[in-house]
Amino acid sequence: MREDLKGAIAALGAAALFGVSAPLAKLLLVNVRPLPLSALLYLGAGLGLVALPRARTALRPGTTETPLRRADAGLLIAVTVFGGILGPVLLLTGLSRTSGLVGSLALNLEAPLTILIAVTVFGEHIGAREAMAAAVVVAGVVLLSAHPGEGVSHPLGVAAVAGACLCWAVDNNVTQRLSLRDPIAIARVKALGAGTATLVLALLAREAFPREALAPALLIGFVSYGISVVLAVYAMRVLGAAREAALFAAAPFAGALASVAILGDRLVSRDLVATFILVAGVVALVRAEHAHVHDHPELEHEHGHVHDEHHQHPHVPGQPTREPHAHAHRHDALTHAHAHRSDVHHRHRH
Repeated sequence: MREDLKGAIAALGAAALFGVSAPLAKLLLVNVRPLPLSALLYLGAGLGLVALPRARTALRPGTTETPLRRADAGLLIAVTVFGGILGPVLLLTGLSRTSGLVGSLALNLEAPLTILIAVTVFGEHIGAREAMAAAVVVAGVVLLSAHPGEGVSHPLGVAAVAGACLCWAVDNNVTQRLSLRDPIAIARVKALGAGTATLVLALLAREAFPREALAPALLIGFVSYGISVVLAVYAMRVLGAAREAALFAAAPFAGALASVAILGDRLVSRDLVATFILVAGVVALVRAEHAHVHDHPELEHEHGHVHDEHHQHPHVPGQPTREPHAHAHRHDALTHAHAHRSDVHHRHRH
């Protein structure tokens, strides 16, 4: 299977797993406040990911990933604070003021905000078509929050969800800088760090941790925050933060559909119109691509890879050969043309 297709499948899988967490978390918010629930979700993710590397080795022996380095500490702190502490607390606060349906759909802001930061700050490329699609997504979210109903959509709730999206947009772009490292290690450090910090804050605030919510919260955290983040990191490595965000925009639709089934939320005409607008924007984002002649400068680095057109190099004795594998390798200077995205090997001027 082509690497970019694997990345797309990983991004959509991450989106589906994260999307269903919104209505499930909405159910738990009946008995648990946002701060302790956020702590439980991330502790569940971190604890579950402690055992995941062994399972990966058992399923795919001989494959390797690049471990985290001490130099990665600053980036790990950033993704933990923005993506693991601020983002979830804001989301759960927003969900306590909106329906699961509206909260899920409002999460579509994450994609255009991620793309905006990726392009303006980190040098990724999108064309006019992607920019217009992102604007359509924003218009759909504005429509959702413009007319609050009876407890269905409150402006402060939507604003909190929007704040969560901004935090995750920062998180996505910083995580993309770490995506050459082992995705499970990244997600594990982020989850355990965020869960521990949020747990301390919840205990200092004397928040309650109802027993009946512990097991469900930990399980949801492992699946929707732990495994989802692992898949998202891999997708960012292959596709770049902007493209991964476009595919991850499927998460709100998964959450919206789950809200109808789980919470009994009802789709009113405004929600249907907003959903249509959001779907149109996401489809346009996913389909956009570009191809042109571009240069690859000489480069030496280390990351998990397969021997595709950008990785044609010999192996010295002792280096792993089963794909995917990780080892230090050198890229010769190259000029060619093909359809591509702003992944780690395609950061160039346009």
